[in-house]
Amino acid sequence: MKRLLTTSLVYMILGLLSGVFYREYTKFTGNLGEPTQLATLHTHLLVLGMVMFLVVLALDAVLHLSGRRSFTVFYWTYNIGLVMTVIMQAVRGFLTLDGQDPAETTAAIPGIAGLGHIILTIGLVSLFVALFKAVGERTAEPTARVEPASTRA
Repeated sequence: MKRLLTTSLVYMILGLLSGVFYREYTKFTGNLGEPTQLATLHTHLLVLGMVMFLVVLALDAVLHLSGRRSFTVFYWTYNIGLVMTVIMQAVRGFLTLDGQDPAETTAAIPGIAGLGHIILTIGLVSLFVALFKAVGERTAEPTARVEPASTRA
């Protein structure tokens, strides 16, 4: 669980730094307010990184997901996919601010970004596999019946 909390913290720091970097970089280059992928990098890192891992942390606390193989697959593939995706988002943003069209620069940029999204999807599917197994085990456990206080002797 500590690893999930640390991962969330790292994404929070990256998200906040990317927001400050975008604001200062666009001021420095004179492109303030210009629409670019750099503008949304801040939000992507905070929501897909920090918030996602805080939610998974809460789910892990209740369902004990972290010992499962599918959860380990989720953790690593999701992180790799997210890092690939935000790096390509940053590259697109820099190219746009530089006056270039990222789609015409090279086919590798959308290709790598697409690969990042595919890896993210594999991670999310793995998370749901772990969730379904954990919920299935939890509902299969016999629960102790608690008698109302008025019937106890």
